[in-house]
Amino acid sequence: MQALDPFEIVLFGGTGDLAMRKLLPALYHRFMAGQFDQRAHILACASSAMSRDEYIARAAEQCRAHLDGVAFNEARWSEFASCLDYQQVDATRVEDFKALKTRIAERDAQVRVWFLSMSPSLYIATGTNMAAAGVATPNSRVVLEKPLGTDRQSAERINQEIGRSFSEAQIYRIDHYLGKEPVQNLLALRFGNALFEPLWRRGRIRHVQITVGEQLGVEGRAKFYDETGALRDMVQNHMLQLLCILAMEPPASSDADAVRDEKLKVLRALRPINAENVEQKTVRGQYRAGAIDGKSVVGYADEPGVPEGSNTETFVAIKAEIDNWRWAGVPFYLRTGKRLQQQVAEIAITFDDVPLSIFPNRAADAPNQLVIRLQPDESITLTVLAKAPGDAMRLRPVNLALDLAESFKERPMSAYERLLMDVVRGNLTLFMRRDELDTAWRWIDPIRAGWAQSGNAPKTYAAGSWGPAAATALIGRDGYAWRDEL
Repeated sequence: MQALDPFEIVLFGGTGDLAMRKLLPALYHRFMAGQFDQRAHILACASSAMSRDEYIARAAEQCRAHLDGVAFNEARWSEFASCLDYQQVDATRVEDFKALKTRIAERDAQVRVWFLSMSPSLYIATGTNMAAAGVATPNSRVVLEKPLGTDRQSAERINQEIGRSFSEAQIYRIDHYLGKEPVQNLLALRFGNALFEPLWRRGRIRHVQITVGEQLGVEGRAKFYDETGALRDMVQNHMLQLLCILAMEPPASSDADAVRDEKLKVLRALRPINAENVEQKTVRGQYRAGAIDGKSVVGYADEPGVPEGSNTETFVAIKAEIDNWRWAGVPFYLRTGKRLQQQVAEIAITFDDVPLSIFPNRAADAPNQLVIRLQPDESITLTVLAKAPGDAMRLRPVNLALDLAESFKERPMSAYERLLMDVVRGNLTLFMRRDELDTAWRWIDPIRAGWAQSGNAPKTYAAGSWGPAAATALIGRDGYAWRDEL
């Protein structure tokens, strides 16, 4: 692994939850791995008044709690901490940005990453003040965290404001799901092996399920979540990006725009869901009181900070259809929710049956299936039929499992480790382009409008279940079932 040249990261929201739980531990891991050294500069910015020493002490405490599988090393932390710095910045004050520009001017020749780990409501003010202060340099990149906007119009306003300082090639719209090791392996599986390509299409694949389930509730983020909901929090970004990787045509190369061009084609081919068909193609739900791992939990309406009578969805199921030659007639079922039975993220690809079975004792309802598990464990499993022991020819499903940890014997990089280093290197492949974002919102907005027009409240489901019964009916109408319900 080649060490990177000295660089600078200016981390807005440097005292926030994302910075402390994910970003700083990710940078510490990369420092420990030798990918950069003490010549790098990580300048955390937030509205709180704090000294550098106070910030480093807070960062050390948080990193101890959130390091992934690596013991905290005091000596190495001291070396890493020499990279850290802090400056108080109010995102709404242009004077603070001018002072910041003056402070970092001596590093203008280096790669500089502006990471906006802040409330999306501050993106426009931040973009305005960055432009007014003239902070962008030719070697600058800016990272925007999701959710980017609340609809297509607000996303476009953010893009326009950030675009006053940065060109499209300098803007990195981050989705940490795309940095996960199994998602990277999905790309390798699809485009690095001849085995699956002939099967990756209609006539060979029966249907696809993408599930992202959470056991957690809103966890003190009620104000943000109630203004966002599951459709915008999970489907508009994470799940649509997974769908794009699954369904896209092989790109001409691994070049960033070659990959993103193919993802864009998938988004443009999604069949619209609007007021006319939203009730048939989608289910939205909201959890009520129930139990998670044997412990009672309150319903969404009773969570602290949730407005009375809120109709915000905590669960969404969608039947998505792609109108192109590869996927016509193959349904993609998307499902995500909070307070579900398991914490799980997985993709299940169910293949068609053989044209004619010569085995009368073949196991019923046991098609070949490829399952890519993203969390809590990371694995790839292919289910095939094999003969069960005995004198009769009885077929039973068995699993061919790829254990990535056992195969490679090394700690996998976390999503943010990979993506942060990609930004420093200038690799845009795993980041959303502006037209991708716009097209995703074009598909999402009519769903929300259709829900509003119907006037129907979300279906309720017990915390600790797999969501509303209507979600079972959604997939059941096509003769299928969710994997956990088989």
